[in-house]
Amino acid sequence: MSEETKLSAKPTITIDGNLAAKIKEEIGENVYLCYQCVKCTSGCPVAQYFDWQPNQIMRAIQLGQEDIALESKTPWLCASCLTCTTRCPQGLDITAIMEFLTREIIARGLKPQVPETNQFNKAFMREINLWGRSYEPGLMAELILQNPKSIVDDFQLYLKMFQKGKVGFLPHPTKMPSKKQVKPVPNAADTVAYYPGCSLETTATEFNTSSRAVCEALDFSLAEPKGWVCCGSSAAHRADPAAALHLPLENLALIERSGYKEVTMPCAACFNRHKAAQHEIREHPEQKQTVDEIMGYEYQDQVHVSTMIEAIYKHVGPGKLAEKTKKPLSDLKLVCYYGCLLTRPPEVTEAENPENPQDMDLLMKALGAEVLDWSYKTTCCGAGHSLTRPDIVVDLSGSLVQHALDRGAEAIAVACPLCHMNLDARQFQMDVDNPLPILYFTQLMAIALDLPPKAAALHKNIVDPRPMLIQKGLIKS
Repeated sequence: MSEETKLSAKPTITIDGNLAAKIKEEIGENVYLCYQCVKCTSGCPVAQYFDWQPNQIMRAIQLGQEDIALESKTPWLCASCLTCTTRCPQGLDITAIMEFLTREIIARGLKPQVPETNQFNKAFMREINLWGRSYEPGLMAELILQNPKSIVDDFQLYLKMFQKGKVGFLPHPTKMPSKKQVKPVPNAADTVAYYPGCSLETTATEFNTSSRAVCEALDFSLAEPKGWVCCGSSAAHRADPAAALHLPLENLALIERSGYKEVTMPCAACFNRHKAAQHEIREHPEQKQTVDEIMGYEYQDQVHVSTMIEAIYKHVGPGKLAEKTKKPLSDLKLVCYYGCLLTRPPEVTEAENPENPQDMDLLMKALGAEVLDWSYKTTCCGAGHSLTRPDIVVDLSGSLVQHALDRGAEAIAVACPLCHMNLDARQFQMDVDNPLPILYFTQLMAIALDLPPKAAALHKNIVDPRPMLIQKGLIKS
């Protein structure tokens, strides 16, 4: 047989594009645009824990190797930090593709390779469906029942949280805002709405307390809309994309109907999910129409969603903040940590400098602090893996704390409840040189403005910052 005959006798390789076609149909992402530049993998903070790297998953989908894509740990271990989505030169939303894969795995009756993540998603959505808001004790209890070993592994963490009063014992049930009568609020157009989100009622109470106190001291009026619901966080994006759009729009419609033109959201996840919902309806008007019909209200998209950093920077500004400062933080060396969701992706968050944000740095400098430059402002801390894969969180957050120590920082300023939880509450589990206080930027503002001790709520922090602050003469013993 001639060489030519042998070559022609080889079986034809057929590429099955069914999974790729379904991804295109359901979420609008064309995986064939991926040309394997590997930026998604090289920038991924959790790549070391994957069995298949993100670019390999993309190639597997392109080639129709569904077993690799659907039987991998990778989609389940994705931290939804949006680094890959932000950096993809082809504009692919790789995070959304990973989230699609987790839903597809469940829809096909396949076994999740990281069952803890699937259990968390289901439990989180169940709490929202029950109460309208996330009920963290109920969520933790359900996860412990499904994995009793977790309470042994994390007993010290739960004990510390209990001792600090960072556990809300009773849920705060609420109905969907569209099921209630909403009356316009007097002078709402001259006030910024304040959406605290679920965690600021429990594990992040110090952020809530200090934010409200600081804004009041700065004559910056905030008003909390009554009857808001949970945004769905990352769990909804993975498990129920319809809820991931519906829940934020319920809140935005409530705020709009009340007469507010802007809402500020201290929680980074809440901010990102509401901005993502706005971006989605602007890109896909037909989805907005569906939610409008569910709510019985045509949302006008007249509400600006801001972070607490942005709101204070815009409505107060570094100049006025410096004037109001009574106890300059002049002897305090800080690094500012923004985390993932405050800036990524920029087409959603509208962040000017998604990789090197500056607003928190400038506010801290206005307080007199020495803000150190460092390269980890937006590096992921492990995000929502705190209750599913705490080993990942301890590794990633421990690395951040050590980098801050190596830079000479005496504290880390943060603006995200989940980042604070991972860096602060789990620090006792980390291999770091010495404990480093993790403070919400509003706690530092409360200190510099010389507000009463209860305004900063420093007693709530797991790594107690008070000894260091007393030594520097910033607070009294």
